[in-house]
Formats: sequence, structure tokens, C-alpha cells
Amino acid sequence: MSPHVVALVVITLMAAVVNGALGYGFSSITVPLALLFLANRVLNPALVLVEVALNAYVLWVNRSALPKVWRRVLPMVLGLAPGIAMGTLIVSRVNPGWLRFYTFVTLLPLILLQAAGYRRPIRSERSAGLAFGSGLGVLYSVTTISGPPLAVMLSNQGLAKQEFRAALGFVRLAESTLTAVAYAYAGLFTRDSLGLIPQILPSVAIGVPIGAVVIRHVRPETFRRVCMSFDAWIVAFGLSTLLRDLRLIESGAAYLVLVAVGLFDAWLLYRFFSAPAGAFGAAAYSRPESAR
Repeated sequence: MSPHVVALVVITLMAAVVNGALGYGFSSITVPLALLFLANRVLNPALVLVEVALNAYVLWVNRSALPKVWRRVLPMVLGLAPGIAMGTLIVSRVNPGWLRFYTFVTLLPLILLQAAGYRRPIRSERSAGLAFGSGLGVLYSVTTISGPPLAVMLSNQGLAKQEFRAALGFVRLAESTLTAVAYAYAGLFTRDSLGLIPQILPSVAIGVPIGAVVIRHVRPETFRRVCMSFDAWIVAFGLSTLLRDLRLIESGAAYLVLVAVGLFDAWLLYRFFSAPAGAFGAAAYSRPESAR
């Protein structure tokens, strides 16, 4: 077994544990690490097919809450299609190195936003949801990642815990299915991509149940915060490495990005763990009075 196969198995197992605990996070953990040795065009199609099954599972487990939320997130789902079409075109045509770079540049602020516990309810859900869905479609089809921005959006809207997971599963199942169709039309499902699936599936089958058990014994917001911190460091490292590889910065100064993110994240961690219990994320799964 090659070192890259071992690395992919370990990475996807860790990511599956996170997904089993939070209902998302599989791609946002897998992609930054796997892109260090795989190209987007090889990795993305395999992850999309795996996520169709994974998101269907999340939605099925939380199906009882779906009738309460599907109308609220439907505008996002409707906005996905044009964004996915555009993102698929980007994946099929953009240079792999630059595609990795743009992926990391896009992900880093989104991860840090979630790590900071950003909360700001949106009043015009329908119009905002349509625009947000289009942007989410581009992001997901290019990176296979949508968990961090989608979680920020949904947690801002005062959904109860199971409603949050049902909405997350509904939107992510739609985006992964539509992206799989778009990838198939663009001819992105190659032998190399499909060959990754047998390496990933056992990790998912083992990791998701473990994550479901772990989250019963750990405060969800603490677990989420630690995962986002890890993600931020990985993305910052990948971005710093690419700055050198693409010769945008040809000295060790490229790693100042990693240092800056590390310092900022250390401050966020200090702020989070020194705050009273429940000060961060308490609103993430609580429904506002007007919605009860």
C-alpha cells in the first residue's frame, strides 16, 4: 500500500468522525490535506459520489425535522444549479495548481468566520437564500466543500438542533447530487477518480458511527471549534506552500500566512475557552421565540 493511499485512508477516517459528530465536515477536513498530494480533478469526483451517500444518511437520520425546514432552505437549493454549472466549468478548465490556490484562498476566511462564532440572522431568507445557493454551488463544485459557510448561514437562522441537521442534509444532498450529474456530463469521472472510492468508503463506514458516539460525550461547540482550528491551520499551510510553488512569493516569507493564521486562531481559541460555558454557539441550535 503506497504512502498516499495510507494518508488518504487516515485523513478520510478522521474526517468521517467529524462528519458523524457534526453532520458536516467530511470534505472540509479531507480536501485541504488530500490536495497536498492529489489534484482537484481526481479528488473532487470521488468525494462527490461518497457525499451523495453520506448526505442521504444525514438527511434520513433527521428526516422527522425535514417538514419544518424544507421550505425555508428551498431557495438555496434552487440557486445551486447555475452555481454548480459554473463551478464544474472551472474545474474542467483551470490549471490544477491555481485551482488549489483559489480553493485555499476561498476556504480560509470561511473557516475563520465559523471559528470566530459569527452570528448574524438574515431577515430576507428567500432572496438571500437564492443568491447564497448560487455561491454555494460554485464553491461546492470547485472544492466539494460547503459545510463551513452553510453551517454559518443555518446557525444564524435560529434552527433547533435536529432542524439544523435536517436542513444541512437536505441542501448538501441536493448539491452533491447535482454536482455528480454535472461532473458526469463534463466527463470528470475518470478511472483515477473512481479508484479512490474503495479507499474512502471503509473510513466513512467506520468513522461516522464513531463520531456519533463521540459527540454524546463532548460539548458540540467545543468539538466543532477544535475541528475548525485544525482546518484553519491545514488550509494556511497549504496556502503558504502554494505561494512558493506558484512562485508568487519565492522565499520563506510565504509562511508568514501560516504564522498570521496561527496567531489569529490562537487568540480565537483563548477567547473561546476563557469565555463562560455556552457563550459561543448557544444560539446555533436554539429557535427564536417568534418561531416557536
